[in-house]
Amino acid sequence: MKLILKLFLVVLPGSALATDIENGNDLHFEYCTGCHDSGVYTRADRKMGDLAQLGKQVRFCQNAVDATWFDDEVDDVIEYLNATYYHF
Repeated sequence: MKLILKLFLVVLPGSALATDIENGNDLHFEYCTGCHDSGVYTRADRKMGDLAQLGKQVRFCQNAVDATWFDDEVDDVIEYLNATYYHF
């Protein structure tokens, strides 16, 4: 049982490293700041309640600005926004 737990703890951080927050920041700056500033993330009545909603919103915005991102780039933006503003 202890070996399984140790393996789980070793594998878990690797999955968190699959996203690239710096790339998410770059993509966010390039595509998102033309429509809104960071106030949309920090206002008291923000609409994001969980990570699933954040993911849906990022995909909606990606389509709205016609960004041709790969799935990993979408994940990078989601992780950047979560790490920077939401902390889900």
